[in-house]
Formats: sequence, structure tokens, C-alpha cells
Amino acid sequence: MTPNVDRIAAFSDGTLGGNPAGVVIADQMPAEDEMQRIAAEVGYSETAFAAPQGDGWRVRYFAPVGEVAFCGHATIALGATLAGRFGDGTYALHLNDAGISVEGLRHGDQVQAALISPPTRSSAVDAEVLEAAMALFGLDDTDLDPTLPPAVANAGNDHLVLTLRNRSRLATMDYDLNRGAAYMRLNGFTTINLLWVETPQRFHSRNAFAIGGVLEDPATGAAAAALAGYLRDLGWPHGGNIDIVQGEDMGARSLLRVEIGTTPGDGVRVSGSARQIG
Repeated sequence: MTPNVDRIAAFSDGTLGGNPAGVVIADQMPAEDEMQRIAAEVGYSETAFAAPQGDGWRVRYFAPVGEVAFCGHATIALGATLAGRFGDGTYALHLNDAGISVEGLRHGDQVQAALISPPTRSSAVDAEVLEAAMALFGLDDTDLDPTLPPAVANAGNDHLVLTLRNRSRLATMDYDLNRGAAYMRLNGFTTINLLWVETPQRFHSRNAFAIGGVLEDPATGAAAAALAGYLRDLGWPHGGNIDIVQGEDMGARSLLRVEIGTTPGDGVRVSGSARQIG
């Protein structure tokens, strides 16, 4: 019997936008092939599966075509579901490779949810890897913003960060899905995060998720956390927090806030609104 699936839009802009995620709360974790089947049936970029474990919840995340170690927007959706079923509060989550937490606070039909990400790290991009990414998106050196160099940023998964000089160039993002998926599998990237910097504390993002079978994600908490960790490593003037507008160019405007502590490598706090779908 297929368990009930809650459908939640995470990081919504009020009653609009956000990134849809499935959430399954079970008495015990379903079999892996069953979780994969359900995720493919739901069809969202991610579905989170949670079952009680010790003082918290064992959590796994599945895209329609495979498992990922961590998904931010599905964690926000999970926080909203847990708050709705068990009350406002903070919940410990046991992932495949890390222990994190999520909190949910109900406000009428919406929930404010926040997660503490896995530890962060960042590194430079190999020249050949960068060249292939540029070719994938049809970019050249004049398209890149030199103030925020390309990097590999991690907060549970590796994300390639590419920052563009112009908002208009971000709006025209396009690439071949199959070619992008092959590139991401080869290099171990969960997403490719294309950015435009409006101010040092406000970013616009488009997030390629070909490896999950999705051309673009409208809101990506894991990539937001990874970006924040990279900004901290770089000494960027973030002032302790950043806001990210994502999904605007695909008609699903989403809002993410990341609070950044001072200790290198620590997890960061990613928050936003969540709303029930349907």
C-alpha cells in the first residue's frame, strides 16, 4: 500500500511560487525500491521520507531518478509537515551522512520553517571542469562576474557556482538536459548554481538539476547553504545573512534566507515559508 504523500511548496513567496516537494511520514522507513517508485510517481524534484529514530527522525531524499544525500527544500517541506502533525518545534534529523535539524512554526495556512545545514566547505574549480560547464551553458569569460569566482561549494552535496555579470544573461539560461546530466554525474555535482549579484546581500539564482531529471529547480536550499558557506570562506561582505530570489524566470518566484555564522565550516541556517499544495 502506497503511504500518504503530503505535497508542500517550500520557500514560497507568500501564497505563490516555491519548490514542490513530496513528504512521506512512515512508522518505519520503506524499502529503497519503494521510495524510488513513490518519488518517480510523485514526480517532484525531491520527495523526503521520514520515520522515527531515537530522539528524532531518520530521513532519506529521492529524486525521480535516484537518491540524493541532502535536499534543502524537501527538508523545509518536511519541517512544515512535522509542525502540522506534531506541533511547532525543532526536530532532529538523521541523514545518510550527517545529523541536522529543522524547525517549523505555524502561521495560519502557512508554516515558517528553518533548517541547520550540514557542515560547509568550498574549493576552486578545475580548469577543464569549468571549461566544460561554460560550454554547456554557452558562456564565455566575458559573461562571468570576477568579484565572485567560480567554485565548488558543499553543504551536504557538491554544487558548482557560476556568477554572471548581467541579470539579462541569467534570464536566458538554457542547456541540454541529457548533456547536463552526464556532465554532473561525471563531476559529482548535485546542482549547478548560476547567480547574479544584485547587492552583496541579495542574489538571484537559477539552479540546474539535470542529474535529478529536472532542467531547473525553483528553490534549492542545499545550494543556498553551500553558497553561504562559500561566501564565508571567501570573506564576502554578507553581513551575517543573504537573501536569494530563485525561480522567477520560470514563473515560480521563491524566497530563501540564509543566516551565516562566523565559524568556518559550520552549518548555516536556511529559512523560508512553506504552503500546502492542493
